[in-house]
Amino acid sequence: MSEQAATSPKPRLVHAVSRRTKLTASIVACALFMQQLDGTVIATALPAMARAFGANPVGMNVALTSYLLALAAFIPASGWMADRFGTRRVFRAAIALFTIGSILCGRADTLGFLVAARVLQGMGGAMMVPVGRLVLLRSVAKNELVAAMAWLSIPALLGPVIGPPLGGLIVTYASWRWIFDINVPIGVLGIVLVTFFVEDVQEPRPGRFDWVGLVLSAAALAGLVLAVEVGARGLVSAGTAVAIGAGAVAAAGGYAWHARRHPAPLLDLSLLRVPTFAVSVVSGSLYRVGIGAMPFLLPLMLQLGFGDTAAQSGMITFASSAGALVMKPVATRVLGWFGFRRTLVGNGLIAAVMIVACGAFRPTWPAAGIYAVLLVGGFFRSLQFTAYNAIAYADLSRARMSAATSLYSTLQQVSLTLGVVVGAAALQVGMAIGGRANPTLADFTWAFVVVGGCCLVAAPACLTLPRDAGHDLVG
Repeated sequence: MSEQAATSPKPRLVHAVSRRTKLTASIVACALFMQQLDGTVIATALPAMARAFGANPVGMNVALTSYLLALAAFIPASGWMADRFGTRRVFRAAIALFTIGSILCGRADTLGFLVAARVLQGMGGAMMVPVGRLVLLRSVAKNELVAAMAWLSIPALLGPVIGPPLGGLIVTYASWRWIFDINVPIGVLGIVLVTFFVEDVQEPRPGRFDWVGLVLSAAALAGLVLAVEVGARGLVSAGTAVAIGAGAVAAAGGYAWHARRHPAPLLDLSLLRVPTFAVSVVSGSLYRVGIGAMPFLLPLMLQLGFGDTAAQSGMITFASSAGALVMKPVATRVLGWFGFRRTLVGNGLIAAVMIVACGAFRPTWPAAGIYAVLLVGGFFRSLQFTAYNAIAYADLSRARMSAATSLYSTLQQVSLTLGVVVGAAALQVGMAIGGRANPTLADFTWAFVVVGGCCLVAAPACLTLPRDAGHDLVG
């Protein structure tokens, strides 16, 4: 009887989330909502923005990659900043910077001005999301982590659900500039909520800031994305693109050498010795390369290939995120039934197939068929994200959470950025082979096969996880 009494509370803890955790997760989700809304709205509006700037619609992916690149370059500093100045202060300042960048984006009259404003947005987002996640990681019990991550994701997923139809309506019936202005009231609300309700979690003051590490990591990450971007679009010669890539590899090697000798490196690569963290980083990054292309490819295919308006494509695209919302309440139960290893392998293969299936879309398809593929695919993709995000922190101590969040968030954003770049590159290759100036449906099919293949390769890597990996996260 005593053994039963001792063990009976555990199943309840798996699904119960304290009121404080729910409140903190909801406030952090405000920031995620703003970021996700911004990303999905702009993806739907790219063709209209291309017409306003006199640019190629496919080439407008620079408006996405410039933001994601800034995220990747500045995220490494987020953990140190949070430890040095306190999570509440940094979180609040990041939301303010993101909001200011949004205002400037809405005033852009050239593509260059827009890219510069997007970089400013990215600097704010680089602190906003990882520091918000760090607040949650430091304030919840380990057996609440999966439930807390799912709770955090539900409001944040409203951004991708609302973004495509909202962006389509704004572009069709108003001006694309409003897609950035809608961030302003959300940002102001976020600042107020953080000020009054977020606990100022602050660890012992860290050592001196690793400026050398920041320069080397930023050069490596930016150089990698830039090499693929300019090389695939033919903006420079093949030799120049290879030289940029070689420079990025050299900077990465320099950082690895520096990190082994620095007492507190900006990105702690020793975390990769933790098996669960390493699998989540390696497999999850490859998976996100495939997923990162979806918000870029799908709206373009519907507008350029199907001839849909921005409003019509937005109403279709939202189905993918709606499927993700359906998954969140059952994530903990699924992971409890099947375990992390089996879920990541089996679910990952299904999610990859659903991405490839998007390349088969044609105007002759019934709307119900397209919606069904997007809904089901969104369900499995979201479950995969939840599992990756939770298992990454399963075997880490509280003292290493800050460093782990910085490294994980950095590599996460790099992989999402590469997803947009790889998707655009696949389109460019298809157009070049066919001798076409504008993409056709066949080019989009090829692009979806390429990015779906990235997800397909990622799943088997999860077989290296122990059978009981993450068991204490779900009971």
